[in-house]
Amino acid sequence: MEAVAAFTVGVLVACGVYMVLRARTFPVVLGLSLLSYAVNLFLFFTGRLVTGAPPLAGGAAPTADPLPQALVLTAIVINFGMTAFVVILSLRALGELGNDHVDGGGEKQ
Repeated sequence: MEAVAAFTVGVLVACGVYMVLRARTFPVVLGLSLLSYAVNLFLFFTGRLVTGAPPLAGGAAPTADPLPQALVLTAIVINFGMTAFVVILSLRALGELGNDHVDGGGEKQ
């Protein structure tokens, strides 16, 4: 299971980095979202989830770790705000510059 989790996070990071390095704004926004999904999964997998464990300590039984879940929820909220900001920023740049290139220049011909 750990290999599948590591492979999933690795693929998401690789796709996210590839998309961030593109020249258009929409792939950059998509790449940032993929990177944030990879970080969320990584944080979630660090909790070593226990199936059927109670969320509160009540005895000798193993309990679920609430810290990774809280970190993931916080990261989701921050990701939503940053995605909205980047989309508005890219729409503003598209309106003012007339193209959606990240560096502000048009395509070289």
